[in-house]
Amino acid sequence: MRQRRAPEKHPILIRRGDTVKIMAGRDKGKSGRVLSVDPVKRRVTVEHANIIKKHTKPNPSKNIRGGILDKEGPIHLSNVMIVCPSCGKHARIGATILSDGTKARSCRRCHAALEG
Repeated sequence: MRQRRAPEKHPILIRRGDTVKIMAGRDKGKSGRVLSVDPVKRRVTVEHANIIKKHTKPNPSKNIRGGILDKEGPIHLSNVMIVCPSCGKHARIGATILSDGTKARSCRRCHAALEG
């Protein structure tokens, strides 16, 4: 019997609230704020991007009207890049060790520290 290998764990450097640009897919070129991050599936949900139709059943006890809703769907992490607030361009994320010994995210283009 073959043993299953554990999936490799890579740190997810994009966090909720970051502004990202979509680099691939049907919404290529759009920018938006990250609403949620799923580290297990390595997917992010971006505001006003990858809009899908969700069919909902009415539920009067929860005050939910039935019908077709438009909502954001998840996008794979490899298809988005963070937008640096200081230079305004999409960039990869690096790590900078600060003077007090803590590690902070930084822009690989302009080397400015990213907030958060």
